[in-house]
Amino acid sequence: MTETSLAERIIVGFSDLAWGTPLLVLLLGGGLFFMFYSRLMPLRYIRHAVNILRGKYDNPDEPGQINHYQALSTALAATVGMGNVSGVALAIAQGGPGAIFWMWISALLGVTTKYFTCTLAVMYRGKDSRGELQGGPMYVIVEGLGKNWRPLAVFFSVLGMIGVSPVFQANQMTQVIRDVVLIPSGVQAGLWTNLITGVLIAVVVGLVLFGGIRRIGKVTGRMVPIMVVLYIGLVLFILATNADQILPSFSLIFYDAFHADAVLGGAVGTLIITGVRRAAFSNEAGIGTAPMAHGAAKTNEPVREGLVAMLGPIVDTIFVCTMTALALIITGVWQTSEADGISLTAKAFETAIPGIGAILLTICVSVFAISTMLSFPYYGTKCFSFVFGAKYDFIYKWVYVLVIPLGAAATIGFTVGIFDGAYALMAFPTMISAILLSPKVIKASKDYFGRLRDR
Repeated sequence: MTETSLAERIIVGFSDLAWGTPLLVLLLGGGLFFMFYSRLMPLRYIRHAVNILRGKYDNPDEPGQINHYQALSTALAATVGMGNVSGVALAIAQGGPGAIFWMWISALLGVTTKYFTCTLAVMYRGKDSRGELQGGPMYVIVEGLGKNWRPLAVFFSVLGMIGVSPVFQANQMTQVIRDVVLIPSGVQAGLWTNLITGVLIAVVVGLVLFGGIRRIGKVTGRMVPIMVVLYIGLVLFILATNADQILPSFSLIFYDAFHADAVLGGAVGTLIITGVRRAAFSNEAGIGTAPMAHGAAKTNEPVREGLVAMLGPIVDTIFVCTMTALALIITGVWQTSEADGISLTAKAFETAIPGIGAILLTICVSVFAISTMLSFPYYGTKCFSFVFGAKYDFIYKWVYVLVIPLGAAATIGFTVGIFDGAYALMAFPTMISAILLSPKVIKASKDYFGRLRDR
């Protein structure tokens, strides 16, 4: 056994341990608690949430750094991406089509989870060492629960720096470029080509990254709609040319969720965990990253940002992930190929759109990966600044950029293990603090919606 394989086994083993029953109960049980405790209150105001997103209530004089749309775009840039393309492929490869059903369940519960966590992110904003207003679970914990809870906030921040590292995005972007572009062109792709690709990605990310959240918000605000439309257009073409397979594919998802071979072997819990893990990677509900973006929104109304944030799981998991799953199931590549991650999705696109399918997917994935890598360092910098001070945040940015080539050269198992393990541990402080402070959200919601009705 090599040192690399041993490291991968340790990382994957730790990740599997972290995603055990306690975390599953916390995420799904917490989502159910939020749903019933709020009596579905926020879901009654989806139209109002869309109006907020359109800028109807924007006020540039209110505290914050970016508007509602840019906040959601920044959060979606970190979620609508590899989690929807590569993450769905991993879910089906590991658990079969039934895993998608449990992704849906997790996402539906994630709607109210996002509402609570992101409302709190604005309600309990704090100031960093520069005196700038910041939001996120670490500030919610300290400002909402008190200074004695600071160790929990530090715990979240340390894991946050790891969880938002660019290793997975760099790895999958490099993988698809290698498999679709370099190898078919006759290039002997290997470690050095992966490293060179990683260096080029790092340069692009670094040029935007050092411009700060306003530049990131502007760039992602333009990139997110384009990448979603392009990707959805390709999947719609696949679905339109295989329309007779759509209903059977949905039927397989529902059937496999409860009757898969894994279930017959007594591993239904494993199937559920697979779906929840991949849903968490897709929409991050309950993990704690999105509240850091929504906490920067220009608003004096915490409930408004919570309403905008709850649209995230609907867009990225219910809508985009489902489309990816249908493409994979309809083409049958999940049964005939040993590939996983982005390579499996590329095979599906090439099967459905011969000659150009994989190339078009490569373009989409490149945009997905870059936009995600532009959003993640904003989160990591906030976490780093909370622990070490804002004046040193440039250190994290440099480390972030330098790690990109390493992720490009690593194995998919290693990079997924890092993500999953860190995300699992980040969820504990995020969900615990949100549950403890949930009465504050309910009180603010009743006040806001009461004033809204009185207008």
